[in-house]
Amino acid sequence: MKAKYQSVLDLGEQLNIQNGDVKEEGGQLKVWGTAKTPYEKDLIWDEIKKVGGDNPTDIMADIKVEDESVYARHTVASGETLGKIAKQYYGKASKYTAVFEANTNILKNPDVIHPGQELIIPNL
Repeated sequence: MKAKYQSVLDLGEQLNIQNGDVKEEGGQLKVWGTAKTPYEKDLIWDEIKKVGGDNPTDIMADIKVEDESVYARHTVASGETLGKIAKQYYGKASKYTAVFEANTNILKNPDVIHPGQELIIPNL
């Protein structure tokens, strides 16, 4: 069972899921832990569904979230725009205004962001 969901376990390690553990019990894989943000929790669930389908019965996951006040925190990389960042988190570049509004304390113009800036990605 662990082998089937190895990509989920690897992602959990990559995201540094806290207080996590995995146990096989009664033909079911049980995983739990705490993600930093709702976005990271969504990434874990997306990977579970990619492996096991929309309603997998061979895995039970209990993923809690450490910080529900934001959807994610994002460190700007070279060449990124608010539109590109919004597309990554929300699936729509047009949601860049929500990212800009949540970061007016450090951003004065939505067209000017700098590598290394940590942006709040708000819950929508």
